[in-house]
Amino acid sequence: MPLVTTTEMFKKAYEGGYAVGAFNVNNMEIVQGITEACQEQKAPVVLQVSKGARAYANHTYLVKMVEAAVQECPDIPIALHLDHGPDFETCKSCIDGGFTSVMIDCSSKPFDENVEITKKVVEYAHAHGVVVEAELGTLAGVEDDVQVSAEDSSYTHPEEVEEFVTRTGCDSLAIAIGTSHGAYKFTPEQCTRNEQGILVPPPLRFDVLEEVSKRLPGFPIVLHGSSSVPQNFVDIINAHGGKMPDAIGIPEEELRKAASMSVCKINIDSDIRLAITATIREYFDEHPDHFDPRQYLKPARQAVKDMVAHKLVHVLGCNGKA
Repeated sequence: MPLVTTTEMFKKAYEGGYAVGAFNVNNMEIVQGITEACQEQKAPVVLQVSKGARAYANHTYLVKMVEAAVQECPDIPIALHLDHGPDFETCKSCIDGGFTSVMIDCSSKPFDENVEITKKVVEYAHAHGVVVEAELGTLAGVEDDVQVSAEDSSYTHPEEVEEFVTRTGCDSLAIAIGTSHGAYKFTPEQCTRNEQGILVPPPLRFDVLEEVSKRLPGFPIVLHGSSSVPQNFVDIINAHGGKMPDAIGIPEEELRKAASMSVCKINIDSDIRLAITATIREYFDEHPDHFDPRQYLKPARQAVKDMVAHKLVHVLGCNGKA
């Protein structure tokens, strides 16, 4: 099966009440861990590449690694997606360079400018058989080159979505309902503490999601900034020399609820980084005499695979949907 667009997988996800996982990739071990989990769980998957990943690993290397995954995992649909494309030129480069899906993120710009640039990307992408994700509303947090303060973030305005989708022709829409980029999604002041003293983030704005869904029936919605920041990884990192106080993510049960509604794609990046870092930090402490990267990257890859498998089954609900 060659690389595919997200059109068919999103249609099935919407009708089936589940979401497809969109996992950010930066190197071989991450690509392998994600796709091996998806192959075993028979799950469709979006492998997404940010501007920062392209700068780090090189566009060609990333595309070839994903093509290798397609060859090694022939039984599952895999889409290659640009995450947070900042401008037309970046999107065009990815469209011309083998991607099957791109995101143009002009959410920080005025509405009409967002429409204008998004429409330009859509016209070029559709002419080349590529689909487009756009964004309305601005998520707080930090991810690669995307940095938005809490003060500058804003929820999506449901009354704008019909006009935006109609004028741009985009294929899916990322909205802001309270998720946030990075591992430090919320300050302690924004949270409450449960009986165990663990910080609990403010709930997602499902009222916004429901209103958007009413205005765009059958249209695939995307959630960015949806890592759960598993506390077992944070604890391992902190126990082995790390300093990650108050790292907080989105509760998995809220993401599962979103996946059962109109959300067809849920983005996960920070959890991958945490799984790798926790595993390697622990390995270095336990094996101070080891120096072969294969020795510590192998368990790190397995940690990514195990974490992704958990997400497929218990959060996204897309296992068995390939």
